Amino acid sequence: MNWACKSQDLTNMKFDLYLELNYGLLTHLLRAVGLSLMLGGPLTFTQASQSPGQDSIMELDPYSVVGRFLYTDQVNALKSPTPVIDVPQSLSIFTADQMTLQGFVSIGDIVDYTPGINTSQGEGHRDAIVFRGVRSTADFFIDGVRDDVQYYRSLYNLEQVEILRGPNALFFGRGGTGGVLNRVTKKAMIGENFTGYQASIDSLGEFHVQIDSNVSGDDHAAFRINAHYDSLDNHRDFYEGDRFGVNPTAKFELSQATLLDVSYEYINHERFIDRGIPTGADGRPVEAFRDIVFGDPELNVTELEAHLLRAKLDHRFADNLKGRLSAYYGDFDKLYQNFYASGYNQATTPNVVTLDGYIDTTQRQNLILSADLIGEFETGGVSHTVVTGVEFIDTVNNNDRFNPVFDQTQDDNERFIIERPLNLRGGVGVNADGLTTTNDYTIDLNDDTEADVSVFSFYIQDEIAITDALDVVVGARFDSFDIEVFNVKDNETRDRKDEEISPRLGLVYKPAENISIYGSYSESFLPRSGEQFASINGNNNQLDPNTFTNLEVGVKWDFYDRLSLTTSIFEIEQSSPQVADNDPSTLDVIDSETTGFEVQLQGRVTDEWFISAGYSYLDGEQVNRSGATGLRPRELPEHMFSLWNNYQVTDQFAIGLGLTYQDETFINNGNTAVLPSYTRVDAAAYYDLSEKLRLQLNIENLTDELYFPNAHSTHQATVAAPLNARFTIIGRF
Repeated sequence: MNWACKSQDLTNMKFDLYLELNYGLLTHLLRAVGLSLMLGGPLTFTQASQSPGQDSIMELDPYSVVGRFLYTDQVNALKSPTPVIDVPQSLSIFTADQMTLQGFVSIGDIVDYTPGINTSQGEGHRDAIVFRGVRSTADFFIDGVRDDVQYYRSLYNLEQVEILRGPNALFFGRGGTGGVLNRVTKKAMIGENFTGYQASIDSLGEFHVQIDSNVSGDDHAAFRINAHYDSLDNHRDFYEGDRFGVNPTAKFELSQATLLDVSYEYINHERFIDRGIPTGADGRPVEAFRDIVFGDPELNVTELEAHLLRAKLDHRFADNLKGRLSAYYGDFDKLYQNFYASGYNQATTPNVVTLDGYIDTTQRQNLILSADLIGEFETGGVSHTVVTGVEFIDTVNNNDRFNPVFDQTQDDNERFIIERPLNLRGGVGVNADGLTTTNDYTIDLNDDTEADVSVFSFYIQDEIAITDALDVVVGARFDSFDIEVFNVKDNETRDRKDEEISPRLGLVYKPAENISIYGSYSESFLPRSGEQFASINGNNNQLDPNTFTNLEVGVKWDFYDRLSLTTSIFEIEQSSPQVADNDPSTLDVIDSETTGFEVQLQGRVTDEWFISAGYSYLDGEQVNRSGATGLRPRELPEHMFSLWNNYQVTDQFAIGLGLTYQDETFINNGNTAVLPSYTRVDAAAYYDLSEKLRLQLNIENLTDELYFPNAHSTHQATVAAPLNARFTIIGRF
C-alpha cells in the first residue's frame, strides 16, 4: 500500500447604480432559481475517485492530486463538487488525510501551513486568526453555517477544512472581513460499513484517542458516530485539561430525489489559560522568562459545554434544479477566568510584574434557518448556474465580566516579584512589597449585557458561461442586522438596525482546460456591535458598520493532473467610521489598506514525492484622521513561507519533512513591541504494518528553536513548544 498526503471608488458605490448598470442581468437572475454555496477551495490532495464525505485514511491513491474541489456542505452545486480552478478566489483546503499525515491537532496547526494568514493568541481560550491582516475570532463556519462562539475547535470529526481569503459576505454574511474558515464534517454514508480508530501520545504528556464508525443496514439509511477524548498537556507549568466530543450523524434516502442528514454534537472542554510572557526594554519577549507562567495555577481556567443540532434536507426537483433546507441550533455555556501580565518595566523594576485579570461567562443560543435553490438554465446560448437563498439567524447572548479586586490595592492590578512560580495561588499571594494580598472576583462588575440579534438575509448569484473559456460571476447579498442590548449594570437598553448590500463580481478566463486567469471584487461589513455583541452603548450606537472591499487577480494552473499552482495579488481596503472630533453628531470615515501577494504549489513532483508549499507577502499602513501614520498594522508579517514534503521510500515506508517561516511582526499598533521572526522545522515517518494498520511518528520543532508565534498584547507573548514527538497508531476494521 502506498501513502500520499494529498480601489476605494468601488467601496462607496451605491447599490442603485449597481442595479442600473446590471438591470438586464439581474432581471434574469431574479426570475431564476438558484443555488446554495458556490465557492471554491484551494488545493489539497485526495483520491480522485473518492466521493464527497468518503473516509479514505487507509486507501490513499498516490497518483492523484487531492483538495482540488471545494465541498462546503457537500451539496453546493449541480456540478458538485466545485473545481478550485473555476473559482475566482484565493483559498486553501486541507483534507482529513493531509491533516493526519502532518500530525495536526488544532486549527492553529493548519494556519501555520496556509499562506496569507497567521494566528493570534486568542487570550489563551479561543481560536483567533489574522486573515490578511484582519484579526477575527468569529469568522468560523461548520458545514457553511456560522460558528461564532469563542473556543478551541477540535478536528476529530472533519472531512476537510476550507480557508477562503478576502471578504466573503455574499454567502457567509457579516464578518468574513479578511477571510473565513469552514469546517466540513463527516457525514453518514449509505452503503458503507467501517470502523476507524486513532490513538496518539506525545513526549510532553498529551494523549488523544478517537473513533469513527459507520453502519449502513440497507440502501436507504446509514448511521455514523465520531468521538474523541484528549488529555491535554504541554511544556508550560500548570498546563492541563481535557476535551471530549461526540458527534452521531444519520443519513436517510427518503426517495431517489431526497436526502436527509441529521447530526448532534456534544462538546465539553476544560483547559488551563496561559497568556504568555512580557516584552522587555527592547520590545521583544524576555527570553529569561520563558519558563514562567504569569497567572494563577488554580484560577486560570476556561470551561465550555455545547450542544449542536444540525439538519439538512436536499431535494432534486429536476436534473437542472435542486433545493436545500437546513436548520442549526447551538446552545453554548462558557466560562473563562484568568490573571495575566498587564505591565512590566524592565529598565526600572526588572524583577517586578503587574498582574490584572477578569472572570467572564457567556451563554449563547443560536438558531439558524436557511433555504436555497440551485438551478441551471440557458438564455440565448449562454449557460447560467444560479444561486438564490434566504437565511434567518436568531441569537440570544448573555455576557458578564467581573474584574478582580486585590485587598492591598483596592484595584484590579497588583505587583508581584517575578519568580517561578509567582507567589499567587487561588487568588491569594504575596505582593512585591511582601504583603499578603487576596483577590475577590465578586465586587467589581465590569459589564453585564443581554443581547438579542436577528438577521435576515437574501442572496443571489449567477455564474455565467459566456463562452467555453470565459465565465462571469455576479451577485449580491442583502443583510438586515437588528440588535438590542440591555446593559444590566447601567439599566439601559440600546438598539440599532443596519441594512447592508454586499456585491460580488468575478471573471474567470481559461485559455486551456488546466489554466484559469481570474479577477474578483467583493465586499463585506462588520456591525459596531462587534463579533460578540457585547455592547452598542455610548458613541458606538451612532457608528455605521466597518466595510471591507477586496480586489484580487490571480492565476491557477494544474500541471499534468498531479501538480497545481495558484498565485494571486490582492488589495483589502477598510472603511471605518469614527465620531468626528469637532462635531460628535457627524462621522469621519477612516480608510486603510492591506496589499499582498500569495502563491501555492501542491501535488506530486514524481510518483514518490508529494509537495505542498505556500508563500505570502503582506504590506499595510495604519491611518487616522490625519492620514498615514507610518506605522504598520499589528500582527501583519511581511513574509510567510511554509513547505511540506512527503516521500514514499518503499510501499510500506514514507517520510515527511516540512518547515514554516514567519517574519517578525508587531504585537501592538504603536509598533513598540515585536515578535521576532522564526523558522520551525517539522518531520514525520509512516510505516504500514498491514492494509489496515499504520504506525506514525510526527516531530514538531525538530531543531528545538525558542520562538514566539503570536501574542494578544504587549506583555502577553506566547512561548511555543520545544522539540516534541508524537507517536500515533491509525487503524481500521
